[in-house]
Amino acid sequence: MGQNSREDGYGDFAAARAGHLYRSACLLTAGDTHLAEDLVQETLGRVYVHWGRVSRADNPAGYAQTMLTRAFLAHRRRRSSTERSTAAFPDRPGTDEDPSLRLTLLDALAGLPAKDRAVVVLRYWEDRSIQETADAMNVSPAAVRTRSVRALARLRELLGEDLGEYART
Repeated sequence: MGQNSREDGYGDFAAARAGHLYRSACLLTAGDTHLAEDLVQETLGRVYVHWGRVSRADNPAGYAQTMLTRAFLAHRRRRSSTERSTAAFPDRPGTDEDPSLRLTLLDALAGLPAKDRAVVVLRYWEDRSIQETADAMNVSPAAVRTRSVRALARLRELLGEDLGEYART
């Protein structure tokens, strides 16, 4: 595959999807923006290498999202993934209406195991079906259902029974 054929459409795709991938990565990493940036870069690099196959896929965005999720899960398996910087501040202020709500939700997500967090992000943030989530995580649909139940129960413990107060109206 030549250089020009690989680049056909990749730049537009990367520009259009980078923001969405970054937001998903931030949720997967429970707010670790530096790791989220690394995961997005790794994902976009892999998409570029396999652009010929990705561009012919039925859903290139879903393909990239799956690559992002798998990169996150692979990172969590590494020993060095448990290292966390301290006293780090975001590079720029958030634009959310209620920053304390965002921090509360990110803290609750951080309290979940990595695979449970991935299920919550894919199922409820990305609004994917059980089968799509299972395919992205390379697990069975039953495992996704089990992890969903477990993760939501844990979030209820962390946030309280009335999750409605955290929903935007």
